[in-house]
Amino acid sequence: MTVPVPIPRDGPAAAAEPGLRAEILPGLAAAEHLWRSLEARGGTLATPYQRFAWVSAFAETLPDPAGIRVLAVRDASGHLLLLLPLRLRRFVGIRTAGVIGGAQANFHLPLFAGPGAAALAPEALRRALRRAGRAAGIDVFVLGFQPRHWDGTANPLAEGAPPAPSDAYGMRLGPDPEASLRRAFSADARKKLRAKERRLSESLGPLAYVRAETPEERAACLEAFHAQKAVRLAALGLSNPYADPAIRAFLERAAAGPDPAMEIHALVASRSGRVLATFAGAVDAARFSGMLTAFDPDPEVARSSPGDLLLQHLVRDQTARGRRSLDLGLGEARYKQNTCDEIIAIAQPVLPVTLRGRAYALAAAGFIRVKRRIKRDPRLLGLIGRLRRLRA
Repeated sequence: MTVPVPIPRDGPAAAAEPGLRAEILPGLAAAEHLWRSLEARGGTLATPYQRFAWVSAFAETLPDPAGIRVLAVRDASGHLLLLLPLRLRRFVGIRTAGVIGGAQANFHLPLFAGPGAAALAPEALRRALRRAGRAAGIDVFVLGFQPRHWDGTANPLAEGAPPAPSDAYGMRLGPDPEASLRRAFSADARKKLRAKERRLSESLGPLAYVRAETPEERAACLEAFHAQKAVRLAALGLSNPYADPAIRAFLERAAAGPDPAMEIHALVASRSGRVLATFAGAVDAARFSGMLTAFDPDPEVARSSPGDLLLQHLVRDQTARGRRSLDLGLGEARYKQNTCDEIIAIAQPVLPVTLRGRAYALAAAGFIRVKRRIKRDPRLLGLIGRLRRLRA
């Protein structure tokens, strides 16, 4: 069932389709009332990355805010079906429209008015997007990481799109925190973690699991995260995206306020205030979606698996607070595979609008295929990892 919120019918960037109309709205301010109306009504189909608070926190730190647009699609009666925030940029003369959030968002699903609003014919939706794109001077839509299904509903933007290099990992929670823990961690794993927690507290004193709620707690946790992540990425020979001042500013904005778009959790040595591990994620009423994690690289701390200790606490905390799902994001990792019971299949659609956009889409599809092949071949992945470490 769609939510009856009419959207503006005027504007040059509008495209008609029998029963379907797509428009490109000029920035977040033009869409804020519609967006907040959908969120207030409830029943939307979205991930935590589609909260207006999360999107606006990211957009406010972009160097080119004039390039922000919002795609709005409505039905023949003027009822709003979906919103999708976009960032217009130029790449070798090609005007691309990518989803706001980039690599900081694991899922770029649109904000659908509800499961019924997502029941669009994929080809009709693509035609409407192309016509709106032509009217707005867009060459190609780069639609990011689109889950093929969300909460049991198929995503029309993912239909027919190639698979992304990596999938995501998630788990269902609740209603009992201890039952959720038993599903996520085996009895043997829980026993080992209790021993590691004792060993860590014997060497560092009492431990505390903290949800950063004050400005001082957020600053301390983020400072520790940035320092620990920089060491880890340097050791792997990888560039550090968190060194970007805009990304740092975004994380601070997203975690601020009484109802933050991102929660930060940490394992802390109580006496010294030393942050041993951090885990942060985008949140809405029903879900925690992991965005970043790091742990103290000191061998004496790392051997006690502070990240796993924090994750165990996080599962208990999120269940107790009524969230129904927790995901650990895109990419393969041992702790994700050991903890999660759900693989979230991801597509990476690129929708050309013009001939130049078609050339871009062909190149992007080839890059995605190569990257997926490397990610799925342990030998190639291992070789690249060794080369990066040697370079580091």
